[in-house]
Amino acid sequence: MNISYPNFKNKRTTLSLAVAGVLVITACAWGISGSKEAHADAPPAAAQGVPVDVAEVLNKKIIDWNSFSGRLEAIDRVEIRPQVTGVLTAVHFKDGALVKKGDILFTIDQRPYAAAVSAAEARADYTAADLARGERLLTENAIAKRYFEEKKNAAQVAQADLKIAKLNLEYSQIRAPIDGRMSRAEVTVGNLVTANSGPALTTLVSSNKIYASFDVDEQSFLKYVNPARAAAAAGKKELALPVSLGLANESGYSHDGTISSVDNRIDTTSGTIRVRAVFDNKDNTLIPGLYARIRLGGGNEREAVLIAEKAIGTDQDKRFVLVVDKDNKAEYRQIQTGAAQNGLIVVDAGLQPGERIIVNGLQRVRPGAPVSPQVVNMEDALNTAAAARKPQQVAKAG
Repeated sequence: MNISYPNFKNKRTTLSLAVAGVLVITACAWGISGSKEAHADAPPAAAQGVPVDVAEVLNKKIIDWNSFSGRLEAIDRVEIRPQVTGVLTAVHFKDGALVKKGDILFTIDQRPYAAAVSAAEARADYTAADLARGERLLTENAIAKRYFEEKKNAAQVAQADLKIAKLNLEYSQIRAPIDGRMSRAEVTVGNLVTANSGPALTTLVSSNKIYASFDVDEQSFLKYVNPARAAAAAGKKELALPVSLGLANESGYSHDGTISSVDNRIDTTSGTIRVRAVFDNKDNTLIPGLYARIRLGGGNEREAVLIAEKAIGTDQDKRFVLVVDKDNKAEYRQIQTGAAQNGLIVVDAGLQPGERIIVNGLQRVRPGAPVSPQVVNMEDALNTAAAARKPQQVAKAG
């Protein structure tokens, strides 16, 4: 009889493997649980802020400037016309040339007028001699006083004719009445010109000084121009308002001038008043008719907050900046802006001196978000602005 015994060796091996598996699973569970507890106990990681350029707003004394558009006008403009009749024999200037007062511009045939002077001189000499003889005869009672008076009148008429003849000879050379710049010659050599009729031979405009005329709105007039005009009238002095001029191809205002006159009424159609300023033009760069940007200053110096224009965003019809608080978070702040001052914008309301605002990176930040500020100078921020950059469109939080 064969008896079979169980394989205790295999059973022990199987049992050992089972126990080992249970231990491994338990250890893994403990590890996962410990890891969760460790993570739960660890402090949360700090949020990473968006890198932006931040500058402190500027607080400066400024003069309020108002901008207007105008045109340059010559102070003096002269139409050159002949005062005697004759054939034009010479043109002594080039088109567009600068001339001095007294320079010869045109010559009309002088021969008839020179002959007239010679004849008038002979007539004047004869009548003068005849008058002298009459005086001797009158003292000798050899001539009636009536005949002496006739000789005296004849001598006076002859002298007047001589003056007219010399004046006509002088008029045969047309001279510049003022310093200035010539236009082109409208009549050329060989043409007959008639005294005081027909088209002008040319025009001449003054150039050493020039007017800029511009229209000032009623509010600016009442706020700045009218008080200054009243003060000037009371002190019998010039109207003391600073005014500067810039041409269309300039970014700034290269010429400083003074107010020359203010019109006597408001144009009811446009609600403006015409103001005229005068500027030096020694370099002759200013030409009548050019478009001019006029900057008119008003009032006394005042404290103002200024920021770079590229720091300003738009929210529909509002303007705003993002202020960086002490926790380096962006705060939406609506502002009211004024005029430009040397590339910076005046903020009339919404910002206080010492506050920091984002000047570069505005489009990457939402209000309330943390930022990583890189401190820059507000005036230095102007150098990095795009040439024609528009304010960024950022949605208001909340």
